Amino acid sequence: MNLSRRLAVIPVVALIVVIVDQWTKGLIEANIPLWSGFAPFPALEPYFHLVHYPNTGVAFGMFAGRNSISILISLAIIAGIAYFAYSLPDKKWSLMVLLGLISGGALGNLIDRVQIGHVTDFLLFSLPVNGRVYSFPAFNVADSCVVVGTILLGITLLIQEGKTIDEGREPAG
Repeated sequence: MNLSRRLAVIPVVALIVVIVDQWTKGLIEANIPLWSGFAPFPALEPYFHLVHYPNTGVAFGMFAGRNSISILISLAIIAGIAYFAYSLPDKKWSLMVLLGLISGGALGNLIDRVQIGHVTDFLLFSLPVNGRVYSFPAFNVADSCVVVGTILLGITLLIQEGKTIDEGREPAG
């Protein structure tokens, strides 16, 4: 696959992420009143709910109420990914897919911040323990793509770095 085709993977994956993200958020906004939710699977009710929560911050609510900072962070992520993609010496399609996931997630949340002033979070996981309920902060498809893409990108780069180091060693003997 030539260079331009490999780099084209990023916007294609990002577009798919944005479409799925905006579609799911639209479904939530149209069908679940703000600050409420329900358990779509009764057997999982203690553990999983679909909710409709606005989030004016970034990861775990940092910078809450500071939409301009959140917008700048999203723009910086997208610009950083573009620079990183072009500077990578090895433009494997798998790396381009992961960069597409991250940039699509950042773009999906950026669209929300610009259009409605917050991000719509709707996936809520909880764990009841000894009468208390511990909930992970609600999140959405875009958040998932950023987190999963970043973790897998880090693992992929570490594995590749390890292979590069091993290839540079002289055989023992």
